[in-house]
Amino acid sequence: MERILPFTDEHKMFQEAFSKFVASEMVPYYAEWEENSIVSREIFKKMGDYGFLCPWAEEKYGGAGADFLYSVIVVEEIARQGCRSVFAWLHSDIVAPYIGSFATEEQKARWLPGCVSGEKILAVAMTEPGAGSDLAAMRTKAVQDGNEYIINGSKTFISNGVLADLVIVAAKTDPAAGTRGITLFVVERGTPGFERGKQIQKVGLHAQDTAELFFEDCRVPASNVLGGKGSGFKCLMQKLQQERLMVSLTAQASAERCLQLTLDYVKERNIFGQPLSKFQNTQFTLAEIASEIQVGRSFLDALILQHMADNDVVQEVSMAKLWICEMENRVASRCLQLFGGYGYCKEYEMSRMWTDARIQTIYAGTSEVMKLIISRGLDL
Repeated sequence: MERILPFTDEHKMFQEAFSKFVASEMVPYYAEWEENSIVSREIFKKMGDYGFLCPWAEEKYGGAGADFLYSVIVVEEIARQGCRSVFAWLHSDIVAPYIGSFATEEQKARWLPGCVSGEKILAVAMTEPGAGSDLAAMRTKAVQDGNEYIINGSKTFISNGVLADLVIVAAKTDPAAGTRGITLFVVERGTPGFERGKQIQKVGLHAQDTAELFFEDCRVPASNVLGGKGSGFKCLMQKLQQERLMVSLTAQASAERCLQLTLDYVKERNIFGQPLSKFQNTQFTLAEIASEIQVGRSFLDALILQHMADNDVVQEVSMAKLWICEMENRVASRCLQLFGGYGYCKEYEMSRMWTDARIQTIYAGTSEVMKLIISRGLDL
């Protein structure tokens, strides 16, 4: 089924170029990155050199001023080629937009060129050991001292936490004000009092660096406040629509890869004297999987158009994040079953697709949080 997205010849040329880049610069090294539990910093720099990072950024900051479809191409192609631990999409389309939308001109000039070039890798630090998805319960505090803020607290499960050079940190500047007392700070690598804990070893996404961050009397200049004092929660809420859309895009493209890997396998695998693909159970299972994937694709592409039109589709994106991420887990599990024992072996990519899928229903808002958001929109 032809996609409804308005891809131009320029988009198609970009997709072809980026597909070749992933095939030559990520795929051959991915097993090594998985073994080392971290991707190479160099891949961000190479992506920057070819214009694959932050394509939306204005030309004066080194970007191309491109539309959102270029970001869609990047996140989907990384997932389609099985390199999803390369969180370049988090850097470009979840964290960098905070700077693009809420930074002053001076701050943009200071930070965005490095984001576009890949010299400055980004992370955002919201989640805390005792707070999880409840941002209002965060304990990290920032106290103003002249032209500086002193930050104390800790964050956990921070994606790009090891590689990050710039971390957008949410902290309470007025604990009595609830969510209106949260402020965002850009904390730079090497800032005294800012330390990283040991990298968190995960069930899946082994090459993606996830870490705890610690702030002990960490002094940050007031000029590193992002979006204004007390506006942090509002800024975070404004960017959740795109964040959850990006996660849904990853889940959708990964489900499509699971299907393709399985189609290839069942045609080659012989059992009881015939290809596995000739058994009715295999055919019916894959028919169901293909149908779910197509439903997800149609819904997601419609949401992309709505998002590009600057429409408020938080409710619908929450539905997509819920359904598509759950769908990816169903697809990965059912596809692995068709691989039999081989699906449980590390040498087969299907095993990685299965373990990598599990986090999708947890980060960027759990499925349960998505249900809560959706239910609030039903006027119950």
